[in-house]
Amino acid sequence: MPAPTVRTTGAAALLVAALALTGCAATGTGGESDAPAAGSSATAPESTPHSSATPEASADAADAGAAVAPVEGAYLDYTDGAIEATAGPKALFFHASWCPKCRSLDEDLKAQGAPDGLTVFKVDYDSRTDLRQQYGVTIQTTIVFVDDAGEKISSVVLYDDPSVESLVAAMP
Repeated sequence: MPAPTVRTTGAAALLVAALALTGCAATGTGGESDAPAAGSSATAPESTPHSSATPEASADAADAGAAVAPVEGAYLDYTDGAIEATAGPKALFFHASWCPKCRSLDEDLKAQGAPDGLTVFKVDYDSRTDLRQQYGVTIQTTIVFVDDAGEKISSVVLYDDPSVESLVAAMP
C-alpha cells in the first residue's frame, strides 16, 4: 500500500507550496497586510518572505524545483557561476575603482541597497575583459541586465546619472 502514501505526500507538498506562494502574492492588495506594497520606500521586516511557512514547506517547494527570487535586492561581487546560481532578475555593474562615477553608484547601492527583487553583481571593469567582450561593454558604469542563462537582455550606461533611481528606470 505504498502508492497512496506517495500520492498523499505529493499532494500535501504541492498544497503547502501553493499556499506559501499565494501568501506572498496577497501582500499589499487592499490594506489587509502590514507589509508595504511593492515599490514602497518602507523597509521590509527582517524576516524571510515566507516566514509563516514551515521549514518543511520551504524544503518541499525547493524539492519541487520552485526558484523564488529574493524579495529584497542584493548587491554582490561577481564570481564565476553566480548568474546561473541566482534566481530572479540580475544585472552586471561594470565598476572600476579609479572611476568617480562608478564609486558614486557603488556608494548609492551600498547605502540604499539594490532595487527589490534585483541582484546586482559588481564586475571589475579592468580585470574582467572577458565579460566586457562578451557583453560589448566599452565604458565603466555600464549595467547589463541578463537572464538566468547569462544572456544579455538589455544594457545601459549610467555615467551621467550614477544612481539607484537611474538603475530602476533602466530595468527591463
